[in-house]
Amino acid sequence: MRLSAALCSVALLLAACLGACLAGCLAGCLAVQAGVPVSQVRIVARFPHDPNAFTQGLAFAEGELYEGTGGYGSSSLRRVDLASGRVLERVELPRQFFGEGITAWRDELIQLIWRAGIGLRYCRASLAENGRFAVAGEGWGLTHDGRHWIMSDGSAELRLLEPATGEEVRRLRVSDDGKAVRRLNELEFVRGEVWANIWYQDRLARIDPADGRVLGYVDLSDLWPEERKRERAQVLNGIAFESATGRLFVTGKRWPWLYRIAIPALGIE
Repeated sequence: MRLSAALCSVALLLAACLGACLAGCLAGCLAVQAGVPVSQVRIVARFPHDPNAFTQGLAFAEGELYEGTGGYGSSSLRRVDLASGRVLERVELPRQFFGEGITAWRDELIQLIWRAGIGLRYCRASLAENGRFAVAGEGWGLTHDGRHWIMSDGSAELRLLEPATGEEVRRLRVSDDGKAVRRLNELEFVRGEVWANIWYQDRLARIDPADGRVLGYVDLSDLWPEERKRERAQVLNGIAFESATGRLFVTGKRWPWLYRIAIPALGIE
């Protein structure tokens, strides 16, 4: 009888433990399901990319690809041939400027300068500089929604700027389930959403421009080949969406490739 009672006690204890584990697992699964969605990508094409380009910004306008690069003494604004990766035109920035994000705005290209307190305006047709504007703090990524320029500064905030003057209109705090999403970098406006590289992460954040809420993430962890060594500086940075065709391109700092990707779950092919 004592043995049977002991066995019953052990059985009850095991059942309790299994029940607790199962409950924990279910809770974990529900927590994952309750989070924002993570979309997977498919590589459509891979193009050559200048492996020395410290990519800070990427943009498409009227079928042409533009790239902004950083680094003191090596910053530039470029017009690039997509198929070959060849630089068709290049504007070298002064050695004291560290180039950052770019966006195509009407017939201009706009480029931020890191920690210099300014941004540059160029004529898109000639790449000739045609103006400057003041930037408070650090300029990182840049895009626009058709009405305002949208700028990141490495924090969890996005700034909306008035294009005529570059003056700040308001700020947007970016959060995921109430938690600030920091290190927002290169930006792109994609079908009504702000998409952002997150510095040192292999994913993009999809942000609601109305309230800063993260709507989901795009997983880009499979783009860099596992068998190839990757330097710390070779982070993802560079998003370009061609709204006329729906094509989406991404690359990274000193990456030897630029990818066109599809995201079936989001209807991007």
